[in-house]
Amino acid sequence: MTRQLISTGSPFERQAGYSRAVVDGDWCFVSGTTGYDYATMTMPESAEAQAERALGTIAKALEEAGFALADVVRARYLVTDAAHAQGLFAATGRAFGEIRPAATLMICGLLTPEMKVEIEITARRRAAS
Repeated sequence: MTRQLISTGSPFERQAGYSRAVVDGDWCFVSGTTGYDYATMTMPESAEAQAERALGTIAKALEEAGFALADVVRARYLVTDAAHAQGLFAATGRAFGEIRPAATLMICGLLTPEMKVEIEITARRRAAS
C-alpha cells in the first residue's frame, strides 16, 4: 500500500512542511490539530469549543483517509493550562466515550496565545466484519 498524504488546506501545513494526516497501510497518523477554522482563520475562545473544532478537523481528515473516529487507538491532548482540561474532556468525552482510545494529557505551551488545546490522533483501520 502506498503512503497517502491528507491536507486540510491550512496555511500552516505548507509553511511548516507537514500533512494533516499520513496514511501508511492500516495506520493513520493525524498531526496535532488546534481549533482553527481554516476557512476564516478564526479560533474559538473556550477550550471546549477549540476541542470541538479540532475534533471536527480530525474527523474530516480521517474520513478523507478512509478511516473513522471509531478507528482511533491513541489520543494525545495538549492544553496550555490544567484549567482547560474540563472543557477538553467535555468534547473528547462526547467524541470518544464509547471508543475509549489510550490517551495522554499534557500541560504545555502552544504556538500562539489564543491556542488552548491541541489534539493528536493515531488510528488503525479495523478489519471488515
